[in-house]
Amino acid sequence: MFKPLAALCLVLLTWAGSAHADKRIGILVYDGVLTSDVTAPLEVFGIASRKSWFTDYQVITIGLTPAKTIKTEEGLVLGVDTWVGANPELDAIITTSAYDMDAPNASQALMALIQKTAAKGGYLASNCSGAFLLAQAGVLDGKKATTWAGGEKDLQKQFPKVNVQVDTNVVVDGNIVTSNGSLVSYQAALTLLKLLSSESKAKEVADVLQYSRFSSKAF
Repeated sequence: MFKPLAALCLVLLTWAGSAHADKRIGILVYDGVLTSDVTAPLEVFGIASRKSWFTDYQVITIGLTPAKTIKTEEGLVLGVDTWVGANPELDAIITTSAYDMDAPNASQALMALIQKTAAKGGYLASNCSGAFLLAQAGVLDGKKATTWAGGEKDLQKQFPKVNVQVDTNVVVDGNIVTSNGSLVSYQAALTLLKLLSSESKAKEVADVLQYSRFSSKAF
């Protein structure tokens, strides 16, 4: 039987050979980040990167500081490829969440990176309270978006220009994908993958993950 953790290990090995990729998907990481917000898109896009139709994409982790590793809320230590201060060129950025969002909220370099990615027409995505980071950067003004289940009122109150959607796992508005986070991070990552490739290709990855065994939600 397929084991998702084994797939993630293979993904990490595969990325070492992805130097030819000319497009980048950046996932925000920092101490205290919620593990599933990061590992779900890592696994989804890592599996995709082993497919011939997705070899032009490289997934990188982006820290808030130059530190080479971070520790998630649940204690997983992850390597960091670059940091927001390096101002990397991205074709998509995924903002993630934590119980304490002070550090990412205070990062002007992160706000600038989000805005730069948006200005060049890149894809913007968030899991859980990562939507607050996109909103703070101003890229959700006039857009439909969601955040963690129960946090919608706070998002709407803090950012009245955002068209906050309630009781919805994943919201897509143009090139922006926002989600509830946690297990929904898989659905959100598959949705973003569909936008970057096609529905049939995203289903290939979903089948490897046995996504249909735990969710019937569309992506």
